[in-house]
Amino acid sequence: MLIPGFRFAAAMAGIKKAGVWDLALMTADEPVAAAGVFTTNRVKAAPVLITRQRLRSGKAQAILVNAGNANACTGEQGLDAARETTGMAAELLRIPEGLVLPASTGVIGQPLPVAKIKAALPDLVANLSPGALPDVARAIMTTDTRPKTASFKGKIAGKEFTLAGMAKGAGMIHPDLATLLVFVFTDAAATPKVLKTLLRQALPVSFNRITVDGDTSTNDTILLMASGKAGNPAIAEAGPEMAALGEALNQVMGDLARQVVADGEGARHIFRVVVQGATSPKEALNAARTVALSPLVKTAMAGEDVNWGRIMAALGRSGARFDPERVEIAFGELAVVKDGLGLGPEAEAKAQQVIKSGIFNLNINLNAGNFSDYYDTCDYTEDYIRINASYRS
Repeated sequence: MLIPGFRFAAAMAGIKKAGVWDLALMTADEPVAAAGVFTTNRVKAAPVLITRQRLRSGKAQAILVNAGNANACTGEQGLDAARETTGMAAELLRIPEGLVLPASTGVIGQPLPVAKIKAALPDLVANLSPGALPDVARAIMTTDTRPKTASFKGKIAGKEFTLAGMAKGAGMIHPDLATLLVFVFTDAAATPKVLKTLLRQALPVSFNRITVDGDTSTNDTILLMASGKAGNPAIAEAGPEMAALGEALNQVMGDLARQVVADGEGARHIFRVVVQGATSPKEALNAARTVALSPLVKTAMAGEDVNWGRIMAALGRSGARFDPERVEIAFGELAVVKDGLGLGPEAEAKAQQVIKSGIFNLNINLNAGNFSDYYDTCDYTEDYIRINASYRS
């Protein structure tokens, strides 16, 4: 997975535990166009505050990211730590410090282990390689069970281009603007303004349509960098070229978002809540989100229980306007509710086999209007409790 103009490296700095990759560096050969979106949580980690400020220039050249420590709720000390580590990275790379963007993930409220990061940085810089993106994807994991990467190849203005990225996330997943740690790179040429626009357009079809547990992190960050090595004229306005790059970004971010849900902490069932027949786009989204977030629905799915009453109850508190006596509910194509009434044990037994498949659509028709939307989610299992109950131990 090579993206011309970029190099990557991962290291074992001892932030998490010995023998585990937990520090990564991503660099461009020169300053490049960059854009980002960040958590809407009022509590923002030090790296979020610094990266957001540095990205105002629309340029960046490196990303320094660590796992195992969020550097959140660490006050001025946390800001100093992020500046000190990115300052050393900049010195080793021989670039301005303002072009190095920090990112962190892990335990909140613990001081960043600056000495460990600085000790690992020289080898990290020395080992930068165009083919090491998969190593970085593994280094940024926390409770993830597997790395998450995606890529796309296409043409813009007759020039071949590549867009590829990685994501970290399995818990604390419920976005509103951005989520997780996500880093995307392309060799296409585009202005920072275009990159920012495309990022915001990609969110509604990717990370703004997933939830694992309803929690939005203090560190949520999505960064997009474009090296321009593909050789196309820099995309500066709407048109076919911008649309082509946007479609590539939509596909890669959508793929990464689905991988996050599939790796939800302790998840055994992955499902998409599809709501049709709503009276407005907002009500369709609210209904889908409410069902997807419901702990009672999610635990029923964990138990492979066709408990459609929990779905009806969630719809009823979603704010969507509908007549309960017109609602239809189906697991895949197998209906269990029509005109607001259950279709009986035989229908539920067939629908249970859909749940047992592990990946399915929960289809809901409110029969109140012409609008639809969806949310991707996963079940709640006892493993989710175990993972989070012992997260710091």
